[in-house]
Amino acid sequence: MPDSQPQQPQQPPNDAAAGSGGALVLGGARLADGRTVDVRLSGGRIEAVGTAGSLAPGPRLDLGGYLLLPAPAEPHAHCDTALTAELAGPVPYAPEDVRRRTTEAALLHLGHGATALRTHVRVGGVHGLRALEAVLQAGHTLRGLTDLGVVAVPRVLTGAAGADGLAVLRDAVKMGAGVIGGCPDLDPDPTGHAEAVLDLAARHGCAVDLHTDGDDPARLARFAAMAGGLRPGVTIGPCAGLARLPGDVAARLADRLAAAGVTVVCLPQGDCGGLEDRGARGASGPPGPATPAAPGCAPVRLLRAAGVRVAAGSGALRDAANPVGRGDPLEAAFLLASREGLSPAEAYEAVCGRARAALGLPEVRVEAGFPAELLAVRGEGLASVLSLAYSRVVVHQGRVVARTSAVREYCDSAAAVALDLPRQTRAQKPDGDQA
Repeated sequence: MPDSQPQQPQQPPNDAAAGSGGALVLGGARLADGRTVDVRLSGGRIEAVGTAGSLAPGPRLDLGGYLLLPAPAEPHAHCDTALTAELAGPVPYAPEDVRRRTTEAALLHLGHGATALRTHVRVGGVHGLRALEAVLQAGHTLRGLTDLGVVAVPRVLTGAAGADGLAVLRDAVKMGAGVIGGCPDLDPDPTGHAEAVLDLAARHGCAVDLHTDGDDPARLARFAAMAGGLRPGVTIGPCAGLARLPGDVAARLADRLAAAGVTVVCLPQGDCGGLEDRGARGASGPPGPATPAAPGCAPVRLLRAAGVRVAAGSGALRDAANPVGRGDPLEAAFLLASREGLSPAEAYEAVCGRARAALGLPEVRVEAGFPAELLAVRGEGLASVLSLAYSRVVVHQGRVVARTSAVREYCDSAAAVALDLPRQTRAQKPDGDQA
């Protein structure tokens, strides 16, 4: 069966009114609690939820056979470098190249269900703020399809070179970067780097999102002490190094992160480009022998047990850090359930509720009054859609913005007939959707 590929956003034939703030009924959808309901959307919000067939006629999309969920969000992407793994030579950083890659990557995430996305963009160096400007332009173009948030990520913020980095970071905030990032592990003075980011964020009222492997206990403890109480919030990731520390040490650090209110964004598929220079600098500290950290995931269960808010992201999307990334939040949830021991509901919460909270977005429930940010996936329950999620319908601001359809067929054979194998046919349903 072919894997799903995000297609151009299509509206169902009879929901044109939904695009201009009119009502749209999602009919016959199954909820995670097993109920089958109609859901009416209007003005970008969920207006009503009733039993199947109970809501008034009007523009309607039949979601029979689909599980309807709050839409996930992507809390850790690198759209400016996405889709470059197969390029020969250096990654092109002309503004039009960055803008195209960012747009395509954001639409891939959207096709998989993420209606909000946070992307980390390097600032400073030879490229200055050009990449950031191109990403911000792409975000403006994508308005109405997806929400694109931008993190400005400088390299060095301490020492003689740090003054330039700080100046560029201040300019990035003025330009429109809503979140201040950084890579303390890559700075000769990691603690000073983190202090500089936190101080600038406090001055400008910005959120913080830092890349760190989390493998230095003393450094991470100092960071937790500095970050406590900062508003609107502090996020770190991917923190795979925490899993390589002794269990008692990692548990104490988890307690400190929880007390400080720090959110950890783990990357179940492995590291991302934000820590790509670690092999040249050593696993931590100043330049030294190449000792890159092994790919892995943060100790999710340990962090959750301590009360740390844990979200999950996709990270690299077919770039130098990972040539086969998918940008699919359901894959991240699948990996949390299959590798990290989370239940399907806990795993989905990491890519949905926790991810949205990390991005500062409002909570979504399939209940009246909540934002109409929804994902419908063909399947009977959460475990099944995390295992085999191909056909999807994505709703952003109350309208359908992306659809992905897959058709499963088996050849005519005695085995297929005898076993009565499940199949998806090409017969047209009343709303025009394929089964």
